[in-house]
Parts: sequence; C-alpha cells; structure tokens
Amino acid sequence: MKNYFKYMAILALGIVSCEPELENSIEDGDFYTSGEADFSNYVALGNSLTAGYADGALYLSGQQNSFPSILAEKFSAVQETGEFIQPLVNDNAGGLLLGGNQITQNRFVLAVGANGPSPARYTGAQPTTEVSNKFAGPVNNMGVPGAKSYHLLAENYGSVAGVAAGTANPYFARFSSSESATVLQDALAQEPTFFTLWIGNNDVLSYATSGGSGEYQLNNFDPRTYGENDITDPTVFAMLYRQMAEALAQNADGVLVNIPNVASVPYFTTVPFAPLNPADEDFGPQIPTLNATFAPLNQAFAFLGVPERSVNFATDAASPVLIKDESLTDISTQLTEVLIGGGIDPATATLYGMQYGQSRQATAEDLLVLTSAGVIGSVNQQRVQELMGLGLDQQTAGQLSVNGVTYPMEDQFVLTDSEQGLVESATTAYNIAISQIAETNGLGYVDANALLNQLDNGGISFDGGSVNSDFVTGGAFSLDGVHLTPRGYAIIANAIIDEINATYGSNVPKANVGSYGTVTLSQDVQ
Repeated sequence: MKNYFKYMAILALGIVSCEPELENSIEDGDFYTSGEADFSNYVALGNSLTAGYADGALYLSGQQNSFPSILAEKFSAVQETGEFIQPLVNDNAGGLLLGGNQITQNRFVLAVGANGPSPARYTGAQPTTEVSNKFAGPVNNMGVPGAKSYHLLAENYGSVAGVAAGTANPYFARFSSSESATVLQDALAQEPTFFTLWIGNNDVLSYATSGGSGEYQLNNFDPRTYGENDITDPTVFAMLYRQMAEALAQNADGVLVNIPNVASVPYFTTVPFAPLNPADEDFGPQIPTLNATFAPLNQAFAFLGVPERSVNFATDAASPVLIKDESLTDISTQLTEVLIGGGIDPATATLYGMQYGQSRQATAEDLLVLTSAGVIGSVNQQRVQELMGLGLDQQTAGQLSVNGVTYPMEDQFVLTDSEQGLVESATTAYNIAISQIAETNGLGYVDANALLNQLDNGGISFDGGSVNSDFVTGGAFSLDGVHLTPRGYAIIANAIIDEINATYGSNVPKANVGSYGTVTLSQDVQ
C-alpha cells in the first residue's frame, strides 16, 4: 500500500506572493522618535525564531529577514544606531559543515512530484558554511537555533570541539567569543542599550515535535540531567529566565516575548486525524478485509471492558489512523488470553496482543505531526523484519505492518491529548513567569501566544492582504511548519514595535508586512 495522506494541492499559488507596499513608508527622522528608549545598540537573544531560521534550516535570506533585522532597520529611522551585525551564513542552501562534512540538513523547498507540490530538501547546491571558521567580531543577533532557556547560560555551549562530541551547539560555535563563553555573557559584552529576549519555545517544542517521546521534568531542578526531548521544569525556567532578564535590564530597556502554544502551528494542525479515504484506490478495496481481520480483536476489546479501542474503517467517510497511546493501560497479556479463548491460534493471538495492547484509533483531540504525512499508509520495513523473525512470511508480515492501518503509528508521530496537556501546563507556567518578570523589571511584554492563536483562528490582516497559519498557502509559516516566513517575522516585529511604542513612549515606524515574502515557490534558491 502507498501512503494514503497526501499534501494538499497548492492551489492559486499567487496568493503567497508578495503583496504591494501600501502602507505609509515615510522615513522622516524628525517625525519618528525613540521616546524613553535608546536603540543605539540593539542586541537580540533567543533561539531559531530570533535567528531567522526557516524551512528547516538557517540560510542567508532567512537571516536577512529575521525579526531582529527588521526591528534594527526601523530603529535606525528614529535615531542614529550602530550597524546591526548578524552571524550570516554563506549561502541560501542551508546546512552547516564541520571539518568539511555536512552536519545539518539543507533547507526545504517546494518540490513538485507525482502527488503534487510538497516540501523536499534542497539538492541544488552543497552548503558552504564551515562551523570552525569563526565569525569575527561582535554580534547583535544572538539567536541560537536549538537553544533552550538553560543553554543561554551554559558554558562551553559554543565550543567547536564540543560540536563534534555532541555537547555544544554548532550555530553558537560559529560566533561565540571563546570556547567557554555563554550566550548571555557574549550578549552583555556588547553593552546593549536595548534588547529583545524570546527564549523558551524549545523547552516544550522538542517534546511536542517528537510526539511526546521525552519526559516532563517536573521538580527536577538539574537541567544537566535532562534529555533532548524533555520539558523543562517551570521553576528552573523561571529562575534562569529571571536571571537573564535582570542582567540585561541593568543597563538597557527591552521587550520580553512569551511562548506560543504549539497546537497553533501547522506542524501539528496540517495532517488530519482521519486521512484514510475509502475512495483511495489502494485503501478502499481493503476495507472489508481489514474490518474482518479486526472483528475478533474488537470482540476481545469489548470483553475486556475497553470497547473504545475497537478498530473500524468506514466505507462512506474518511477513517482515523491507528495509533499507539502509551497513556493507555497495556493489556497485551489479557488480550492474548482472550483471543486464544476465542479460538485464535496461540502464535497469532500473541502477535495481536503484543501489537494492539496499547492501540486505538485517533480522535480529533490527537495531533498528528507534519512528518507523519509521509508515513501513513506506508509499510514499516523494520516491523516487517521483526515479524519475519517471528516466523511470518514476507507478504503476511507486510500486511500487518502498514503504518496507521494495521500497525499503530509510533509515538513520535502523534501528540496525544494527554501529552498536549503536559505541553500546555508547562507553557502556561512559563508565560506567567515571563509576564511577571517583565512587569517587575519595567520591560515590554509581547503575547506571541495570542498572536499565533490569532493566525490559527482567522488570520491577521494588513494593508493589501492577510496571513494565517495554513500550511504553505497561509503565508505566515515556512515549509517546516514551525518557523515563520519573512512575512510572519514581520508580523512579530510589528507586535514588538507596538509594545515598544506603548511602553517607552516611542514612535517607531512599523514594517510593511506585504513587502516581505512568504514561501519560496522556486526550487532555484541561489
């Protein structure tokens, strides 16, 4: 069987092209004022969202359209400012090299295949940015892709030697002032007069994008023991965030930006929970056989008092995928015993018990991650080999290994309702802390959570058009489904400008959102 879910056809591609510039573009230094703020040396701290990361990579034009770069341009309209320096990469291919070997992937482009337009890694050129070739001089944009809150205070996080060992970040290693310097230390060394701080997304995002494969480290106050996909303890987050904000605020004004709810980004909202279409020429004819196969299992589920785990595929509507839900009680042993009692041979009953002991069909409350689109309906070859090792022939093993149909989608592809609850709980706690820290220190506060929810619920209008969170066509999010397009980053920049003007009595001009691009439609990114 081929995979049943296909990316939506990208219709009316012109809707994501640049809109005409319709806003007032007067840049009159006498008209605009800085108010109580001093923008002469602006420094931005954060992660990939600050760096200008997009389409699954850090590339040149993305950095040039980062929200800090947009802000710096607007600040220069109200007062004399120094050059805003970003650690620019060498090309638009994306990807990093270490010792000549590629260590991060190229960017996504919109490739046209048999199933229509869909994201694919760019193959038109090799990356040319070598991590060990240090970016010389001070840096104003200190956005570090992949960084969590505690990473900005971690020594050796920018060590080139540590990159090869897996203990350091290659993006920070490119521009750190020394092997042992921290991101915060390097930021303070620039003696900023104004700053933005947007950090904490990855403290929950890596858990969510991995389908909840990590742990919520509640009451664990030692980040050194955290796994890559774990959720940071809220107390640890608040303590470290306060330390960073207060250090920056000693001699500078600034704006703090809170953490969006991951459920509002297209990485989690694009793939439907019920993508199995009976009209599909491969799936549809198999429905009677599939329902007959699951009939004894469904009877066993009912006997065990869990009829909600039953599996049924409809002939008149799209059906949900089959998933593994680790929050469910594992009834493998009981299921095996009931199936044997119902006349199923012990070998088959044992196999079914093992395979469906924690399975159910997805519901509207479950979020399938974007990468599941290429997996649903495909044969899980690793599972095929496992079943053949148990004595099944290759054809039977293949029939029992169709992802989302006969084999439950693995944890990494689904963020269940209970896992979403953990993400929401942590995000809420983080945002309460950020808000309180902003108020205590007299800093601006931008509610990016509300902003991205607005993108997901009707969109945001600007002179000449609007943007929303629809994958590809909405204009706000890039092809990785998490990071913004230049137009999306312009929306963030304008929200920060609104807050600056309100908090510091400034009159900073806003960006013309329509003059910034969205998804790149051409595969020629050079």
